[in-house]
Amino acid sequence: MSQKTVDTNPATSKLDLANEFLDHRTPIDRVRGVLHRFPAISPAVVLLIAIIVFGLLNDRFLNPANLSLITQQVAVVGTLAVAQTLVILTAGIDLSVGAVMVLTSMVIAQTATQNGVPALLALALGLVIGLVAGAVNGLLVTRLRLPPFIVTLGTLNVFVALTLLYSGGSSVRGTDMPSLLPWTGTTFTVAGVRISFGVVLMLALYVVIALILGKTAWGRHVYAVGDDKEAARLAGISVNRVLMSVYLAAGAILALGAWIQIGRSNAASPNAGADLNLDSITAVVIGGTSLFGGRGTVWGTLLGALIVGVFRNGLSLAGLDVLYQTLAVGVLVIVAVSVDQWIRKVRK
Repeated sequence: MSQKTVDTNPATSKLDLANEFLDHRTPIDRVRGVLHRFPAISPAVVLLIAIIVFGLLNDRFLNPANLSLITQQVAVVGTLAVAQTLVILTAGIDLSVGAVMVLTSMVIAQTATQNGVPALLALALGLVIGLVAGAVNGLLVTRLRLPPFIVTLGTLNVFVALTLLYSGGSSVRGTDMPSLLPWTGTTFTVAGVRISFGVVLMLALYVVIALILGKTAWGRHVYAVGDDKEAARLAGISVNRVLMSVYLAAGAILALGAWIQIGRSNAASPNAGADLNLDSITAVVIGGTSLFGGRGTVWGTLLGALIVGVFRNGLSLAGLDVLYQTLAVGVLVIVAVSVDQWIRKVRK
């Protein structure tokens, strides 16, 4: 019969009592610790409350037609926000995501309609443009060691100018394109809600990126670089290689976003998506990803994109001016950053 071993060492007993005392946390500390480990919880709660409130305020909010509109509006911003999430996880930021997407969409549309390039080849060319744009940002950040904010602020203007020069300021209608290009805007019905194939592609992208970040060494390296670049370097991680790969991945995702944008608007316009870079950052921040890097999930980003879409739609149905919608989103961003700062002070 086994007997329980009792530690009679006074020093060890005192140490255990001290550790138990030091580990004692208040309920607020415990909540903060949970939010630190699971950053998607807070945006999920906000989204649930928003849906309930807007549903009670307006009967049309939960109407299948309105829900269809929200999901389709979120498709483009949600896709761009995935690219933004990868960059912000490394403690960077990309102000050029919207400009890259618009440039890519114009290249895809014009090469297919004006140059007679097959649709698949046009999409492949768009992927190349996205990768080149990502490579430019990545090289400036890793080789010249310039701050990502300054780099992407500069390339934002460069890509906007290139788009206008390439397109001549003219749009391309979806009816003039091969059917494959606006295909992402085609819808099907699920429980009365019309879902576009662009939404399906966006959700598939979230699943893939979530698996990569959570199950691969590359994903762990992305978090490590964002948490502490010097510590990551000392651990044997090639920081510049990880950063470069992140910007390349973001460029590829933006090319997918360009395809979804063409289907969403049934056109390619050089003036589309002027605020998409800010909307993508808003979705990421509200979704619980830390602007300081190293913490966050793409699922939180999806919730953030949905929150923005729900707030804009709900306030619109309430009859509020678009200025108040923008004000509400701005307040959400400030609150989200404040909560992030509070969560970062968690005692580990």
